[in-house]
Amino acid sequence: MKHPEAVIEKAKQIELLLNRVEVGEPFEQALAESGLAFSLADLAKLQAKYVAGGRTFEGLIDGRYGHGKTVKTVIREWLYERKQQAEELSAPQLANEMEKKFGVRVAAAHINYLLRKRGLTNPTGRPKSRVQMEVAPAQPEFSEPVTENAGLFFPGSRQTGDADRGGGRSPVGDGSPGEPNGSRAEIADPAA
Repeated sequence: MKHPEAVIEKAKQIELLLNRVEVGEPFEQALAESGLAFSLADLAKLQAKYVAGGRTFEGLIDGRYGHGKTVKTVIREWLYERKQQAEELSAPQLANEMEKKFGVRVAAAHINYLLRKRGLTNPTGRPKSRVQMEVAPAQPEFSEPVTENAGLFFPGSRQTGDADRGGGRSPVGDGSPGEPNGSRAEIADPAA
């Protein structure tokens, strides 16, 4: 198989690094001079791969040169057009349509990635239910504020003084059922 020149060159540099470490050179020094980016943990994996590959640089080539192109240009253009036609479609729905139409299975996350690159994503948050979108109840409009029963919600408002409210402490009962506490304190009636 014909490999790109850069891939072959990198495999040869890794082979040289492994041979230098095998001879007894310190790993850090050999790594710094080679210009490669590996950790000490990667060294054991690379050595095993090198030995399994017949101790040649071809054994270090894995044949992968980046991500595969599953979503070709034709499919991407269809995706963008379909999303523009029906903005409410979600990524899983588009993935199902894409699989039926082109026979290509693509993750919803990748579809979202492609749509984000073009600015075609749905707004964030949970979508509104169809019932809320179809019929919105009419809100009654009041010409003037309704305050006639406002005092019901605020007992002890300015109309009564602090004496009527008991000074902020609740009265202590005589211990009978329904009374708080069990002490027998007498409270003077302020109205008497």
